[in-house]
Amino acid sequence: MDLTYLHTFREVALRQSFTRAAEELGYAQSSVTTQIQKLEKAYGVQLFERFGKGMRLTSAGEELLQITVQILGLYQESVERLSRQEGGSLSIGTMDSLASYFLPPVLQQLRHQFPALTIRLHTDREDHIVQKVKEGDLDLGLLLENKSTDASLNWQAVKEEPLILIAGPDHPLSRLNKIELNHLAHAEWIMPEDSCNYRIMLEKVLKRNHIPYIIGLELGNPEAIKRCVMSGSGISLLPEMAAIDEIRRGKLTMLPFAHPDIRLHLQLVTHPKKWISKALRSFIELNHTHATMP
Repeated sequence: MDLTYLHTFREVALRQSFTRAAEELGYAQSSVTTQIQKLEKAYGVQLFERFGKGMRLTSAGEELLQITVQILGLYQESVERLSRQEGGSLSIGTMDSLASYFLPPVLQQLRHQFPALTIRLHTDREDHIVQKVKEGDLDLGLLLENKSTDASLNWQAVKEEPLILIAGPDHPLSRLNKIELNHLAHAEWIMPEDSCNYRIMLEKVLKRNHIPYIIGLELGNPEAIKRCVMSGSGISLLPEMAAIDEIRRGKLTMLPFAHPDIRLHLQLVTHPKKWISKALRSFIELNHTHATMP
């Protein structure tokens, strides 16, 4: 049996579509179908079943997927151990804010240590990253979460990342010495997309305390949010790392607000059976080191 078949099987299982898997792998759909059929013939089981308009793994398929992740992981381990330690590849899943404001110096140091290492950085939603780590599609996830969301994975808390309320320097709330929840009533917000975990936390707090609010804009990028806050009348909630430069330059104001239910931690997530290569171990250590720097 060719390992390619198992890799194809993992892609189909991950994307729940022969068509999307074929597009990702650069194969004809007929080739993907043939490979899955050969796997089913080799094992004597059905791996997928139709479910409404989509498809899903059978119980046999779910069991094979768990084994496939281990097999492909062992194969990758053998490749890296038999090649130069400085080479290989590292696939990291993270969010836009971390990719833009936390990771650049970490990646620069990693590239200095491992010049031949290929680093693939994937930005996505937190839940998608966790799923890709679980399926073995990513070596590691670097997330902002207030708790571990999947107990079957390994989680390492690196540090707490403050979430801060920002406004333009001339915003009326910037004149207050301390902001309570009631001061936020009827405020106009420039929000990240509705899947963002810290937006979800914020809205839960506002709704639980019956604080009415207005969503003036919804944007998916921290840079766009900051620019709109600087040029308009709205306020927003962002990780401190995303806005600290503009605050130091006086372009934005950090409002004096904090709430115990609006907190996040920088966390590393890996699969428990993932082989920790020299490069991956160094990346994890660099994150901890960078997090403690002033």
